[in-house]
Amino acid sequence: MSMEKLTFTGHSGDPLAGRLDLPDGPVLATALFAHCFTCSKDIPAAKRISQRLTAMGFAVLRFDFTGLGHSEGEFENTTFSSNVRDLVLASEELTKRGMAPDLLIGHSLGGAAVLRAAEQLPSVKAVTTIGAPFDPDHVTHNFADALDDIKAQGVCEVQLGGRPIRIGRDFVENVSAEKLGPSISNLKRALLVLHAPLDDIVGIENATQIFLHAKHPKSFITLCDADHLITRPADAEYAADVISAWATKYIDLRPPAPPIGAPEGIVRVAEADPEGFLQDVNTREHHAYADEPLAYGGTNKGMTPYGFLSAGLGACTSMTIRMYARRKKWPLTKVTVDIKHDAMHAQDADGGHSKIDTFERKIHLEGDLTEEQRARLLEIADKCPVHKTLESSSEIKTILAD
Repeated sequence: MSMEKLTFTGHSGDPLAGRLDLPDGPVLATALFAHCFTCSKDIPAAKRISQRLTAMGFAVLRFDFTGLGHSEGEFENTTFSSNVRDLVLASEELTKRGMAPDLLIGHSLGGAAVLRAAEQLPSVKAVTTIGAPFDPDHVTHNFADALDDIKAQGVCEVQLGGRPIRIGRDFVENVSAEKLGPSISNLKRALLVLHAPLDDIVGIENATQIFLHAKHPKSFITLCDADHLITRPADAEYAADVISAWATKYIDLRPPAPPIGAPEGIVRVAEADPEGFLQDVNTREHHAYADEPLAYGGTNKGMTPYGFLSAGLGACTSMTIRMYARRKKWPLTKVTVDIKHDAMHAQDADGGHSKIDTFERKIHLEGDLTEEQRARLLEIADKCPVHKTLESSSEIKTILAD
């Protein structure tokens, strides 16, 4: 994943700071992310969701609303409607770059904003909300004690998330007047509602109302015991996985065909959890996890590195056998390959002892095959390219990236 800093003009004429996360290969689709009330584009949940989507070929734009994070302007002069306008302007910036958004994702009040903005964005095919309120004025309960002062003084400083935020009268009046029901009913896009039943900031009844007002196609997925900000890495990863899998139903993510004879290209491995061993394994078209078992300090969410190595041998063996049997038109109905890896002690040519890697490969062949055919397919297994690579000595060149 690479990143490009992006600045565009917001509703008030102030520059807004964005981060455009890009996939390592071609951009297959674009997502626009709206953060939660008084949060920023850099909250952990947004980062993890963006990382998962870029692994699938999405470009993801996250930006700070006016007056928040690294964006300029005065937050006290913003409203829910101005947030929606900022989203539309972000979409227009992406469209200028030939990357009109296909997917909108909104967290908390950002979820309400994407529901409102979607009707103004014809390129959008799907919308996801995370812990979103059904009515935007729900957010005012976070500073209910200050509402009278805000109305009387025009603006008031309140404490939200342990930091001072100035809230203006226009914001309160605007969110109080907003009703999302008609926008949701007329959404005309696929909708995914993610919500935690134990969310004590925006109750689960909000998800119920959003879902009931929406027309199909619509989906609801519970985030179980996650908190409102999706602060636990495991909850954010789950939300990211759900969104990425769901989106493929409604957004075409087929990569362009590589030219004939093109090499496989780069496999990129990046830490998904710096405190453990979980790794994101990405190619231009695919994503997988690598990890270690619980007993070794991992989270067991993916195969081990040696598991991937064994899988490569097993898959290549099966493919090679199938290719040969298909060409010969032999009645092979199924191939199964079991691989076991071990490091064995062996005596070298000088009489010393060392460890060598041993792969035990057990091949199961199903079908009405003769003994001669079975024996020949066993010979063909040794001709698989990965087998030859593992048997021969390989050179690994390592360089330090700039």
